[in-house]
Amino acid sequence: MARLARISLLSLIFPVVFISFFQAAQAQQYGYNSLSPLVKQLSPSVVNISTTSVSKGRNYSYESPFEGREGDPFNDFFDKFFGEMPEREFKGRGLGSGFIFSEDGYIITNNHVVERATDIKVILENDEIYHADVIGTDPKSDLALLKIEPKRKLPAVKFGNSDGLEIGDWVLAIGNPFGLGHTVTAGIISAKGRSLGLGSYDDFIQTDAAINPGNSGGPLFNFKGEIIGVNTAIIAGGQGIGFAIPINMAKNIVAQLRDGGKVVRGWIGVYVQQITPEIAESINLQEPRGALVADLTPGGPAEEAGVKRGDIIVEFNGKPIEDMPELPKSVASYAPGTKTQMKVLRNGEPRTLNIQLGELPEEVAQESRKLTGKAVEEGLGLVVQEITPEVRNTFETDISRGVIITNVAPGSTAANAGLEPGDVILEINKNKISNLDNYKKTMDSVSEGQNVLFLIRRGSTTIYVALKFEGDKGGDGKG
Repeated sequence: MARLARISLLSLIFPVVFISFFQAAQAQQYGYNSLSPLVKQLSPSVVNISTTSVSKGRNYSYESPFEGREGDPFNDFFDKFFGEMPEREFKGRGLGSGFIFSEDGYIITNNHVVERATDIKVILENDEIYHADVIGTDPKSDLALLKIEPKRKLPAVKFGNSDGLEIGDWVLAIGNPFGLGHTVTAGIISAKGRSLGLGSYDDFIQTDAAINPGNSGGPLFNFKGEIIGVNTAIIAGGQGIGFAIPINMAKNIVAQLRDGGKVVRGWIGVYVQQITPEIAESINLQEPRGALVADLTPGGPAEEAGVKRGDIIVEFNGKPIEDMPELPKSVASYAPGTKTQMKVLRNGEPRTLNIQLGELPEEVAQESRKLTGKAVEEGLGLVVQEITPEVRNTFETDISRGVIITNVAPGSTAANAGLEPGDVILEINKNKISNLDNYKKTMDSVSEGQNVLFLIRRGSTTIYVALKFEGDKGGDGKG
């Protein structure tokens, strides 16, 4: 029994010793007997971020077991006997991480770290505190650029090449998990090109270096001391799984925010879908690869280049397109006006088409601190779009008035209320919705905590759906 106990104990210890041995070997490869010199070198470039936000609500100065639930009977009791209490403003605080982009005080972090913040403070490693202004944010990539006015030149990060990463490469994450201050964790790249369903441009680096709430916006370094990612997301309840935005993507977006005040992405005007094994078999495709063109924007770059519905896009600017999500990410990485080539399969025959990229519509940096129509959409966890002939065709609807829901975030307020992509919003709080501008103006008047009544057309059925705008998407797994 004693021998079995020793074997069992060794089986638990051996994996830890095995990992530690190779971590040490990797560190020695770069001239370190310990990671301490590397950490000391990198830490001054990492910052902690503290935010303050203001929300409205009612406070009855009692603790209710139904707190936060719709239809709280204690609220009904107090309203009945004492009248409805006026709304009060409540301050909320948030914590995150960031890093120094340039020595003159530009700071990179996540959009969700500073979103809706009324005051942002950046704390350097030496405990210097600065007020930060938002230069611009890009919700689609979850990146934000801040600016402080430092008293001296700051130690900026050294940029690496995220395109050259390999699964198994060693990395360091430095940040502010749980508000504890500078904390260092080490691990490996466990996967590349991960999509979490957060947007069209998901292309995350997956790592087992511990990333927790508060690490968001912080840097992911390689053992050369170069930043290769921006720590962004975690999976609730997951252990040893974190996600970072590749630094090559981040550099391009941040440069646009700094120089132009908005993010401009390339666009070709196609609606594409994944090729399933069933689709591949039906069109005599040997393997399910590429992006199937389901529709085109009339007069768009793709139509002008000669792309047809039913074409399979298999290569863009020399890069193979194996899966549908690779195409929008590839196109968006180039500036509008770029002239390039695209290879398609049409009826099994390869064709090369010359195409000049247009500009993806409505790509404007979110600079305002006010709750805009777009922010309200994100707070509910849904995205809506004008009903155009192309949209009607895509969602197979005959409705021409209102706006259509094109995306619903899993676990969001909208998802929990049962809203689905393809639902057409006809009314909000009994106000008729005729177009996107009308929708935005109506939603701009919605406050956090307010009930919203939607009249929805789903197929041939019209229904009412009530939900409460909480100002938080929920269920997105961000750290």
